[in-house]
Amino acid sequence: MSFDVDAFRLRFPALQTGMAHFDGPGGTQTPREVGEAIARVLTGPLSNRGAATLAERNATDAVLAMREAAGDLLAVPASGVVYGRSATQLAYDFSRHLSRDWGPGDEVVVTRLDHDSNVRPWVQAAERAGATVRWIAVDPATGELVLDDLAEVLSPRTRLVAVTAASNLIGTMPPVRQIADAAHAQGALVYVDAVHYAAHELIDRQQLGADFVVCSPYKFLGPHCAVLGADPALLETIRPDKLEPSTNAVPERFEFGTLPYETMAGVTAAIEVLAGLAPGEATDRRAALAGSFRALHAHESALLARLERGVSSLGDRVTVWSRAARRTPTLLMTFAGRSAGEASAFLAARDVHAPAGNFYALEASRALGLGDAGGLRVGLAPYTTVGEIDRLLEGLADFLG
Repeated sequence: MSFDVDAFRLRFPALQTGMAHFDGPGGTQTPREVGEAIARVLTGPLSNRGAATLAERNATDAVLAMREAAGDLLAVPASGVVYGRSATQLAYDFSRHLSRDWGPGDEVVVTRLDHDSNVRPWVQAAERAGATVRWIAVDPATGELVLDDLAEVLSPRTRLVAVTAASNLIGTMPPVRQIADAAHAQGALVYVDAVHYAAHELIDRQQLGADFVVCSPYKFLGPHCAVLGADPALLETIRPDKLEPSTNAVPERFEFGTLPYETMAGVTAAIEVLAGLAPGEATDRRAALAGSFRALHAHESALLARLERGVSSLGDRVTVWSRAARRTPTLLMTFAGRSAGEASAFLAARDVHAPAGNFYALEASRALGLGDAGGLRVGLAPYTTVGEIDRLLEGLADFLG
């Protein structure tokens, strides 16, 4: 399957400005359907959830529709979908929930590849509980996790392993299932950050081996929020602090306060847009999503190949740090004698948005030898075109002189 990128771009008001957006790993632009869904629910009638009035039913419908759509995206039951303000907030929430039973002698495993939102909450929770933190290293030559000593990092004392499904800095997609199987063999839970992964690969929680999987819809055309997917039976075993009058039902007991119904409607709309990228004969939304991601993968792979050929032609003035055998269409670059920040500013003056920094993947940036500075990150999105790739390459060539 394929999709018409030029027609698709017409659905994005932001793309009519002429800016070429390579900042997708930080958040994509938003199609009109998502904004309209948000406005439609927000302008109501709308009230707290219930069934007696249209306003109450609208709120209830927005919540239920979001859970169904996110469940289809994550391959989890709707009752296993927890809404959150951000992936960071969800990680902090669940680090508090889960660490209540940790203590001295327990161990938690994190990686040097992850965004800090899947590192610091677990490190800090372990420190409060008196548990030990173990690290999985990154090989700077390949951008891959070093798994040779995985058996030594894990032990019967391991309570949780936190790992990314795709690095937001360099795109590396580590063998999450291998790590998860090893963790489960020791009785540990596995918390997978799929925030960057979800923009390029269709998530399957069980296939990944994740007990918890998290993504953020604003990375794939939606509003700024996050969702966590888990087996409802596992969620039933976790008892969060909550207000006395609030429901104890799963998944609602993990969602504090009145939910943003309009944002949830935007999530549903974004998933519907994704499901319609490559119209076919799918009989349900999950199957439609699978077809869309196949088409998206073909589109982005062709663009990435063109980008990599162009960057390679710039010679040794550019160092590309995205080297893993399996990775997303995301390149991190540094430049001989010039800063990534200078490159970003030069490109921005030409209406090409490619930001510079460590993008909160602090441990990964340091492991690569880049300190806290990181590099110039170029990320592709469904709306990226061949012409935009060429504009970026021309800009880089002119920047390097």
